[in-house]
Amino acid sequence: MTAGARRLFGLLRRGIDRVSLYLPIIVAGALALGTYWLVRNAPRLAVPVPKEAPTHDPDYFMRDFVVKNFLPNGELRSEIAGTEGRHYADSDTIEVDQVRLRSISPQGLVTHATADRGLSNADVSEVQLFGNAIVVRDAAVGPNGKPMPRLEFRGEFLHAYMDTERVRSDKPVTLIRGTDQFTADTMDYDNLSGVANLNGRVKGVLMPPASATAAPKVENKKKGAK
Repeated sequence: MTAGARRLFGLLRRGIDRVSLYLPIIVAGALALGTYWLVRNAPRLAVPVPKEAPTHDPDYFMRDFVVKNFLPNGELRSEIAGTEGRHYADSDTIEVDQVRLRSISPQGLVTHATADRGLSNADVSEVQLFGNAIVVRDAAVGPNGKPMPRLEFRGEFLHAYMDTERVRSDKPVTLIRGTDQFTADTMDYDNLSGVANLNGRVKGVLMPPASATAAPKVENKKKGAK
């Protein structure tokens, strides 16, 4: 090997030795740059967004509708209809204009209701009626075989509980039971117990049953002697 070749080989070897001294630092730097690039370009995790409190705004509308609820055996439990309905998700209620309601109790008692506006829960077991409110339970035969007269409630506000067969009102109301009629400032009627609590200025008109009406008088007139 010539002197020039030896000199070149020595320089190359010294250069390789110097590079080998800094190789760990170079590799560490390359790894750091690669990690930084990966972190910089990796997709970001979704930042949790605080859940907003639900607002009392309708989430859907219905027009000229009828909604029916059925029992597990397929029998009709209730139906509600109206010209327009608005569902509120925060309270799971339905507000209905020109509401019409029909409900059938487990005993087969049929109840009708109408009003200018109604507010019902999801299964129509509780309904608030506003404006020209009328609730009617049809005449029927009770479990004991006795006839149950027709019941009618009228007022500007009625709160009907269909499952417990209860009607309440904190406003003036008229109760008609068969041929009897009562008026009061407030009312709480429980059909299961048959008790009506009437408060305020209470007035009532009780009509005697048809069987208790007075029998016609019979006059016996004797013919005078001629």
